[in-house]
Amino acid sequence: MSEDEALKGLYPFLHGARQDSGRMRQALLDSIEQKARDSIEAKRQFFVDAGEAVVAAAEAIAGVYRKGGRLFSMGNGGSSCDAAHFAVEFLHPVTAGRPALTAINLACDMAMLTAVGNDVGFGHIFSRQLIAQAGPNDGLVGFSTSGNSENILTAFARAKELGVVTIGLAGYDGGKMARSADVDHCLVVRSESIHRIQEVHVTIYHILWDLVHTLLAEDRGGLAARSQP
Repeated sequence: MSEDEALKGLYPFLHGARQDSGRMRQALLDSIEQKARDSIEAKRQFFVDAGEAVVAAAEAIAGVYRKGGRLFSMGNGGSSCDAAHFAVEFLHPVTAGRPALTAINLACDMAMLTAVGNDVGFGHIFSRQLIAQAGPNDGLVGFSTSGNSENILTAFARAKELGVVTIGLAGYDGGKMARSADVDHCLVVRSESIHRIQEVHVTIYHILWDLVHTLLAEDRGGLAARSQP
């Protein structure tokens, strides 16, 4: 079947024909099944290829907390939502017995973002916050599906100047992030689909959260005392 014929089958109303509701429903069900398979395979392949890198990133984050440091996160668009989700996992652990750990989402302060974006430029919205807040015991996690987001790369460069541990989550071939000396650990989801990349990113940081707490198990008492109001 040619591509044109396939499109006519899915969208007959665009070609002057009535839509077959039964056929359309089956096409939608088939699409769901295919997307679910693609998502599962993307996750499976990533962890087969990058399991050691995920453990290394978890060890780096655990090291930040052992030193009494803080974790910062950042991202744009949908990735800013991942940055927020990532931070809240550490701030508000859902598993009993695991202490709250400081994590700051750099994409959450609208006044700060718009002030820097207006006065200095959007490329500096995260780096300016790091200048004020970050130090050598801290860590920074950045999300960019392309790996080429200017403000993410600028923030990683500033973070390295400040002695901050840097971790990047990217997609496609990793872009500039994967080739940057400013990123200590780069976790690349090698997919051409933004949706599949972001779905794998969610799984990565849920697993990172769990691994970090496992690595910090012997430090839990001190961390819990530190997190008390």
